[in-house]
Amino acid sequence: MDLKSNEPFWLVKNGIISSYPSLKDDESCDVLIIGGGITGSLIAHQMVKDGHKTILIDKREISNGSTSATTSMLQYEIDIPLYELIEKIGEKGAVESYEACSKSIDDLAKISKEIKSNAGFEKKDSLYFASKKKDVSWLQKEFEARKKAGFKVKWLEPEQISKKFGLQKTFGGILSEKGASIDAFKFAHELLDFNVKKGLKIFDKTEMKSVKYHKTFNEVLTTENHRIKAKKIIYCIGYESKSLIKEDFVKLKSTFAIVSEIDEKKVEKFGNTLFWNTDDPYIYMRTTDDARLLIGGGDEDFRDPEKRDAMLSQKEKEILKTLKKILPEYQFYTDFTWAGTFGETKDGLPYIGTHKNFKNSYFVLGFGGNGITFSVTGMEMASNFMKNKTHPLTEFFKFGR
Repeated sequence: MDLKSNEPFWLVKNGIISSYPSLKDDESCDVLIIGGGITGSLIAHQMVKDGHKTILIDKREISNGSTSATTSMLQYEIDIPLYELIEKIGEKGAVESYEACSKSIDDLAKISKEIKSNAGFEKKDSLYFASKKKDVSWLQKEFEARKKAGFKVKWLEPEQISKKFGLQKTFGGILSEKGASIDAFKFAHELLDFNVKKGLKIFDKTEMKSVKYHKTFNEVLTTENHRIKAKKIIYCIGYESKSLIKEDFVKLKSTFAIVSEIDEKKVEKFGNTLFWNTDDPYIYMRTTDDARLLIGGGDEDFRDPEKRDAMLSQKEKEILKTLKKILPEYQFYTDFTWAGTFGETKDGLPYIGTHKNFKNSYFVLGFGGNGITFSVTGMEMASNFMKNKTHPLTEFFKFGR
């Protein structure tokens, strides 16, 4: 493609995959899922599998929110290093959180196979490298924490990183065997299409206006004054939950991404690995399934979409300047530049669970760089919620922790 676009790459690449009607009549169900991005599609998959009569609504076109802007780096690594998370919440919760993300990658591989996905799911290694000499000591501490916890990791010296990947001006790093990438936008559509054939009902351009909470069910009123009676509601609305839940539990950030033109030869040596560094905010990099190099970073506090998008040109320059430092010989030809908004929590963990102000309801809010893998864990947790069972991670992912 010769097009250079400010639209998210996945939207332009995939076009309109599926289109669903808006709600035009009253409905009833066991489970109402609010949010039709990758999280909502995964939870819908689980609910249908568990035999629940399920309806999913979204105020936009399906997956046109954060899912269209995600860079879909699937990592077991959480934004907060393991050794630091252990200090914050204890060894049990920290290691189990990392293990859940690791298991999620394997689960995604199984789901991808089950639905015969063509969304480019591919298992990869992950390199977390020190961008400054002063970061080496704590990164080695992180390496030891992961090794002790049983993760398959290897320490690479700068010369080894240079030889293997061609990266310059690094100061060593952790190479992990666990990671993956996917086209999350396409995958979400595939999941929904798979489950529509099994009875899932989907209504896009359908916005919740209000909810009446009753003892054994909830009643949602849409902006078009149609009603959905549901035994349970599962909110999969990401950072937009901030306008629904009043307490200050997540900080909104903007992130920026650029993707190159297609060049199979140039991206060959990076194809099997995810890359991210110790900068704050960190830079991350991976290849796409159609042989492009995707780089993201430059995170800023979110103000509003217009101001965020006005920074695109400046952020592209900043990201490419960093790329030039670590890959001085690499000629990057930009094809797409875009921005997205995500949520950042105090401990890098998601909020998955019930909330005292929302009866008969459950939230699956996978924040940070692990939004997708946290959402896969959320499938299991939401399934337990529907069966009135607790989950080992409930205590660590709950509201008010």
